[in-house]
Amino acid sequence: MKDDRTLDEMIQKELFAMQDIKYKAFHEKLIPGVEPERIIGVRTPELRKYARNFSRKPEALAYLKRLPHKYYEENNLHAFIIESIKDYDEAMEETERFLPYIDNWATCDSFSPKVFKKYPKQVYEKAKKWMESGHTYTVRYGIGILMSNFLDEEFLPEMAERVAAVRSEEYYVNMMCAWYMATALAKQEEAVLPYLTEKRLPVWVHNKTIQKAVESRRISPEMKMFLKGLRIRKG
Repeated sequence: MKDDRTLDEMIQKELFAMQDIKYKAFHEKLIPGVEPERIIGVRTPELRKYARNFSRKPEALAYLKRLPHKYYEENNLHAFIIESIKDYDEAMEETERFLPYIDNWATCDSFSPKVFKKYPKQVYEKAKKWMESGHTYTVRYGIGILMSNFLDEEFLPEMAERVAAVRSEEYYVNMMCAWYMATALAKQEEAVLPYLTEKRLPVWVHNKTIQKAVESRRISPEMKMFLKGLRIRKG
């Protein structure tokens, strides 16, 4: 077993070996909140492949204790390792320990442990708690979990109500609220449409939800026309 410093240095060396300078420059524009010097520039498929191999090694568990990380890709590697955990309690423990260290939307949206789908009641309780957090990306993660895991047979109308009740000044929270509502509209129209017809969302979230729904391939042309008429004009 390598000591912590050696482990970090080994992983950073291997990540830099996969560096794509053009991709780094492109990715810097996608996550402006992350300092450019913290972005190595590793394409996600390569990083996932690396994570799959690394997660089988005993060093992987030690790496999950190494917070905070220096590089953006190290955080994503951390997230992908958590995804590979098959035990629910362990996956949840590591997720909750990691959430406060997430500092950008891309890392936040990149992982959802598969084992969570087997424990919907427990995960829903956690998601409710995350959405009440004061941390931008913990709130966003909670909403994202409701979107990825609870819009089909596990859907409850109260879930949409909880998302609609979120009030935030944070762009990345409001964007996720709109993304959730637009996706929920496509899958649970009867339960979600009233939030738009009755204008029960914050104005920005309302209009962004309509924009995302209009851009969606899952929304019918007729519904798109109807939604356009629901836009709220400012001033």
